[in-house]
Order: sequence, then C-alpha cells, then structure tokens
Amino acid sequence: MAKAPLDLTSGPIGRNLLLFALPILAGNIAQSLNGSVNAVWVGRYLGEAALTATANANNIMFFLIGSVFGFGMASTILIGQAIGARDIAQARRVVGTSASFFIGLSVIIAIAGWFLAHPLLAAMGTPAASLPLAEAYLRIIFLAMPTLYAFAFLSAALRGAGDSRTPFRFLLVSVLLDIALNPVLIFGLGPFPALGIAGSAWATLVSQTLSLTGLLLYMRHKRHTLWLGRADMHLFKLDLTILRALVVKGVPMGLQMVLISLSVILLMTMVNQYGTATGAAYGASLQLWNYVQMPAMAIGAACSSMAAQNVGAQRWDRVRGTARQGILFNFLLTGALILPLVLLDQYSLALFLPQGSESLQIARHLNHIVIGSFLFFGVSFVISGVVRSTGAVIPPLLILAASLWGVRVPFAEFLQPYWGANAIWWSFPAGSLVSMLLSLAYYRWGGWRKAKMITPPPAEHVATPSEIPACPPSPVADPDAVTR
Repeated sequence: MAKAPLDLTSGPIGRNLLLFALPILAGNIAQSLNGSVNAVWVGRYLGEAALTATANANNIMFFLIGSVFGFGMASTILIGQAIGARDIAQARRVVGTSASFFIGLSVIIAIAGWFLAHPLLAAMGTPAASLPLAEAYLRIIFLAMPTLYAFAFLSAALRGAGDSRTPFRFLLVSVLLDIALNPVLIFGLGPFPALGIAGSAWATLVSQTLSLTGLLLYMRHKRHTLWLGRADMHLFKLDLTILRALVVKGVPMGLQMVLISLSVILLMTMVNQYGTATGAAYGASLQLWNYVQMPAMAIGAACSSMAAQNVGAQRWDRVRGTARQGILFNFLLTGALILPLVLLDQYSLALFLPQGSESLQIARHLNHIVIGSFLFFGVSFVISGVVRSTGAVIPPLLILAASLWGVRVPFAEFLQPYWGANAIWWSFPAGSLVSMLLSLAYYRWGGWRKAKMITPPPAEHVATPSEIPACPPSPVADPDAVTR
C-alpha cells in the first residue's frame, strides 16, 4: 500500500509544528556537526591554512546550494498546496517536472564549476597559502553537486508532503558515513591513499551518493505517493505551467540565499585582508554560528510546509497560528543555544583552533558581538517561510536586499577605516535588526495573502441564452476576511 502524505491542516498547531520541525532541526545539527568534525580534522591536523581554505571553498559551495534553494522551496510549496487541496495528481506532476529541472541544472553547474574553481577562489582574495588547498577541495565538491542537489530536492518534496522524518533518516546516514570516511581518505588509512584536504571532499561525494541511492530505494519499496516509477515516466516531461511557477517563484526565493551567500563571500573577502589568523578565527566562529542558525532555519522550513498545506486547504486561521508559534519556538530554541555558546566559547572554539593562539582570542571577541543577532535573523526567517507559502516572494527578497546590501555590507565597508575588523562584526546585528523589523511590518500590513503560486490561464467561455437571465452568483468567501 502506498505511503500517504501527512496532514498538517488539522490537529494542534504548536505540537504539530514542533514535531515536524524537530527532524529538520536534527538534520541541520547533524550537518553542522559533520562540518565541525571535518573542520577539526582539517584545522587541527592540516593547519590553519587548510582551515582557511575550506572556509573559502565552503562559502562558494553554500552559494551554489543557495542558488537552487528557491527552486526547492517552490517545489515544497507547490506540493504542499496540492496536498492541502487533496490534489495528489498535481503533486506528482510537480515532482516530475522539478526532478528533470534539477538534474539538468546540477550537471551544468558541476561541469562549469570544475573549470571555474580557481578563478572564483582567486576573486575572493583567498590567501596564497590556502589557494591550492581550496582549489583541490572545491573541484571535488563541484563533482558532488548533482547528488547534493538531488538529495536536497527529494527532501524538499517529502517535506511538502508533510514528511520530515524520512529525509532526516537518510541525511543522518550521509553524515555518519562522511564523518567515518574523512580521516580514512584524508590520512590514507588501510588500503586507501592519503588524499589530504581533497579526501574531505571525496568523503562528502561518496557519502551523499550512497545516501541518495538509499532514499530512492526506500521510496520505491514503500511505494511512496511521490515516487515516480516506469509507468510514470511521462511525468518527467516538463510541464510548462509548473516550470514557469518554479522559475518565476523560485528565482526570487533563490536570490534570497544568493544575496546571503554573496554577502558572506564579500565579508570573507574583507576578513581575508586581516590575515590568516583573523580568517581562521572567522572560519571557526562560522562553525558555531551554523548551529545557532539551525533552529530558525528548521522552524522556517516547517512553517513554510505547514502554511502551504493550510493555504491549499484555505485554513487561514491556521496560517496565522503557524506564524505565531514559529516565532515563539525561534526565541526558545535559538536562545537556548546562544547562552552556552557565549559562556563556553573558549572551549568550543578551541576545538577548531590551537589553545593560546592569536586566532582563538580573535574568535572569542567577534563571537560575543555577532552571536546574539541570530535571534533577529530567526524572526525574519520564520516570517519569510510563512508569507512565501502563498507565493509572495518578491517582498521578502526586497527586505533581505535592504538589510544585507543596504545595511550590513555598507556598515562593514564604510566603518572599517574607523573601527577596523569590528565594523565587520557589528554589521551582523545591525543588518539582522533591520530585517526583523521590515519582515514584521510586511506580515502585518502587506498583501501576501492574495498571492498565488500558479495563476491558471483564463478559460474561454461563451454565454448561452439560458445563462444570461440567471440569478446573480452566490457570494464567494473571501479568504482575507478570516484574517481581518
């Protein structure tokens, strides 16, 4: 019997949202733990230059993953709305078109990235000591892009159908394999050759490929509603209406992640000007910040899936409740992470940096300035997840652009002559506060409830004589009336 999607349009909002978000959060934490463990191997045993290399290369990888984030989110919302409206056929059509689109795009990026790795890293101002190491690492990461993209897409599709547990299980498999393979391939344990920093990237490629294969076999075995077998090959043909929605709605959502990634790359370029010690301190701090961002990102993704199903079911009261509960959980979970990471940062940062080093003291200083800003970031992420569930994607993009490129980047750039590197660190809370205030204002007064993911073409209709004298149509319920 085929596995049915989970219904997020009924039951307690807070409980369901938390249970749905927890596997996403656990998966995000597992990914961050994976990156942190890898950073320990690289930073403690290959040196600060190698750690700076992975920090620069990973920024490009996050940019590439972020560039398709919008398409994945568009798929999640389209599937969620279809599931909420009980239109399983439409959900499967979205899966087929999205899969074809993702596969083609990922192959193009992998090929282009192999040849552009060196120019991209050089343009970022990667320190000369780290550049060859970063290039060797990044080339293999580009080869892993098709499997990374495919796994991200399937995870997004399953979450749209209300299933956050299955993606987490196979993500955990990938993380455990990656952690186990890192020392084996870096140092050449057993029959394997010593690949150095490239071994860390090869571990990612192998583990992600095996996990993706396992997820596909699981969906086939369970005859999941979204599984497309041989009899469904026609669904992989691009549906132009769905493709248009993926592009028109996905590009602005993807641009949000691109703007974030570009700002991070630009800030990394600024940091690189202060030398390897500051670059290593920033790279180590990023490892902690990845954990702090995880609750907000998980809750935002859960809010988007839950809100999308309720938009499809026209349950606007539950959409409002999703936003309220999401903000509450953000403060509780993010705050619970920030406190110990502030009090114990000397020990946590020492996992990535040698005790007594200049980098460790720099990292502690900048961590105290930056880490609290992720509470503001969390509110923005939750609100963005709710409003885009209807198809309102441009205003969140403009809000993010204003906060990052109108506040954070200029703040860091123009105040450096006076504050030095502190201008970079203080730009984080300044930009995040502006983003939160603008997001709340748009949620309260914006027209996001009237947005649509897919606008159906107008039907051609010619009135017949029997229709002309008919009584006026019955009034149609206005979904916005529920929210007023």
